[in-house]
Amino acid sequence: MAQSDIVYEDFLCPKDDGFFPHETQCDAYWSCKDGVPEFKLCGNGLAFDDTNDQFEDCNYIFTIDCTNRTELEPPISTPHCPNLYGIFADPDDCSVFWSCWDGEASRYACAPGLAYDRKSRVCNWMDNIPECKQQRDAMQQDFVCPAPGELVATGSFSRHPHPDDCRQYFICIDGVVREYGCPIGTVFQIGDADGLGKCEDPEFVPGCEEYYGDLDLKTLRGLGL
Repeated sequence: MAQSDIVYEDFLCPKDDGFFPHETQCDAYWSCKDGVPEFKLCGNGLAFDDTNDQFEDCNYIFTIDCTNRTELEPPISTPHCPNLYGIFADPDDCSVFWSCWDGEASRYACAPGLAYDRKSRVCNWMDNIPECKQQRDAMQQDFVCPAPGELVATGSFSRHPHPDDCRQYFICIDGVVREYGCPIGTVFQIGDADGLGKCEDPEFVPGCEEYYGDLDLKTLRGLGL
């Protein structure tokens, strides 16, 4: 609904001053001052929070209960942003999501083995997200969990090195593989028995001593990166 379509005389301010939801449009609202209404529209992808009429508050639409206010302004898109405002999954890489603010996209990546969950909007294990099945299956083709009887270490949980990256490793839980990664400043050290291993300082892991090059690891650890 365009602003020009609004008939201002149809809305009567419930109070002389305050902010009130539009009857049918979740991203629209009325600003009343001295009893005179003014139609306003949230940013594209945001919705009006009507929980307190003293505050002019627009927030991500997934945080707002629109109830019967189902109409929205048509999407305005920019690269990586279906709407000008919002948080969106990357269509090609499940581990990546984009935070969009006024059409400017910032890229974020989940930790190795995790993917962006479109429903809960947090990073979750990739095998828990149906939309990521194809990417998960491709990863499992690269690494297959050994059968429990093949492991020297017993139990349903085991860790295995990544063939190409010192920091990455695979976790097998009941035959399901998950890709994971050591904290910054450390690399994966293969254990004494198959299926065992831990994250360790690179200087103690043969072949991975120069993994971080000239980076100041003490500073990175202090920042918690």
